[in-house]
Amino acid sequence: MKIILSVSFLLISCFTLSGKDGYKRNPYADIIHYDFSISISDTNNIIYGHTEIAVNFTGPVSTLEFDLKNKGTDEKGMTVQNVTFDKGSLNWVHAGNRIIINLDDSVKAGSRGIFTIDYSGVPADGLIISENKFGDRTFFADNWPDRARNWLPCIDHPYDKATVDFIITSPDHYEVVGSGYLVEESCMPRHTKLTHWKEDVPLATKVMAIGVAPFATRLEGNVNNIPVWSWVFAENRKEGFYDYSVALKPLAFFSQLIGPYPYEKLANVQSKTIFGGLENAGCIFYSENSVTGQGKAEDLMAHEIAHQWFGNSVTENDWHHIWLSEGFATYLTAVYEEKTYGKEKLDETMKSARDRVVGYYLRSPKPVVDTTITDLMRLLNANSYQKGAWILHMLRRELGDDLFWKGMRLYYEDYKNKNALTSDFQKVMEKVSNKNLGIFFKQWLFVTGQPDLKITTRSGERKGFTDLIIEQTQDSLFSFDIEVQIKDSSGSYMLNIPVSERITRKTLKTEKIFEIKPDPNINLLFRIVPA
Repeated sequence: MKIILSVSFLLISCFTLSGKDGYKRNPYADIIHYDFSISISDTNNIIYGHTEIAVNFTGPVSTLEFDLKNKGTDEKGMTVQNVTFDKGSLNWVHAGNRIIINLDDSVKAGSRGIFTIDYSGVPADGLIISENKFGDRTFFADNWPDRARNWLPCIDHPYDKATVDFIITSPDHYEVVGSGYLVEESCMPRHTKLTHWKEDVPLATKVMAIGVAPFATRLEGNVNNIPVWSWVFAENRKEGFYDYSVALKPLAFFSQLIGPYPYEKLANVQSKTIFGGLENAGCIFYSENSVTGQGKAEDLMAHEIAHQWFGNSVTENDWHHIWLSEGFATYLTAVYEEKTYGKEKLDETMKSARDRVVGYYLRSPKPVVDTTITDLMRLLNANSYQKGAWILHMLRRELGDDLFWKGMRLYYEDYKNKNALTSDFQKVMEKVSNKNLGIFFKQWLFVTGQPDLKITTRSGERKGFTDLIIEQTQDSLFSFDIEVQIKDSSGSYMLNIPVSERITRKTLKTEKIFEIKPDPNINLLFRIVPA
């Protein structure tokens, strides 16, 4: 996801808390598949839903809950008409934004069942029903982070991924795009149309999506047999096709760099998302103003396309580890820029990112993995994006390109279509490099801030020598190497200085140092403080 400025609970007799983001999980129930049938109209904003949820039970379960927002005083929210299990009646209640289901006889381990839920209402959020900038009525899923519950009964947390079908009945003047591949598009009675999209790759609900609008569509090409489509508002047809056609380039680049693209197609969609871009799996939504006709969408599209590997296919298992999604997409965008426009562009991007990180730290001194955050929108910050990118950049410099990219590819392969934590990524990189990276990951991800360095010189104890002094002024000491470019009477040269103590002293054979340039190659996240 890119910002522009850019739970359900499964119950058994006792709650089980997994991770640190406060989401209670049932280890004995695994959602396998969602089948969402949704009817929409132009008469009003009420949706009519019929959902089938296939569940595998790995242990005994007597009570089960799905997220679905109740109708509020503003008359927005959902009303449940009926719930069944394997077509049989059961006891249930819809309260506290959850459907609470009582399975009178505990479901046994090894069994599988299908829950059906019929409901209707006006979505309070999650499905954005509004008008686009041309005054046309539109419907767009906007599920991130846990807003799917506003219109879909589901496990609204990324830890439990499932395949999904969307079967949308709409007025026949709309085009419908969705996750997966198109199964059916049929004319129905009373000027309606049924559109069926099917995704066979398991997804988190945060990246399941449909979009309904008067679209213009164009096939931009194929990358390794993956069709790439542009879906733009009809009035923006010319400009939108021009802007979105660039998607072929980052898709080809990431497919070669990381591994095969994980989904059946890539649709880039002009939409009414509240974000600059939303990385829905195989069906990326961009803000309606992303279309300018000036070819300015490349970086935005590269970021969202990178998410298809990291964030969508490899998904954080706990919200506080979102840097595994946003940091990866941010850095891969910078790497795409490096490949396309040269190292100078990478340096420019990383310097700008460093400024963002330091500025955010001065306002909000928090670690990247910040378990105090409960408002998930607050995870969209410079720590998750720019500092996450810097961590990967420094790890790349620590390991070298060959080992770093080998590790990135192995991490993707090991956790493709699964969930991961920071510790999982660390283990893969340690395996590939045969290095203990515990200090690296701890200091950059779980400690607040970055090295704050005071760099000074002092005449040495012997004539003709000068001491270069690097002092860490932040509370927690970091361990790192810093490159320093020195200019003295003999010329200009580079030093690589290991730093781990409060004060590091390097004695140089020179009478006087004229200039000191720390980190000239943009390899370290740090801040210079006045001497």
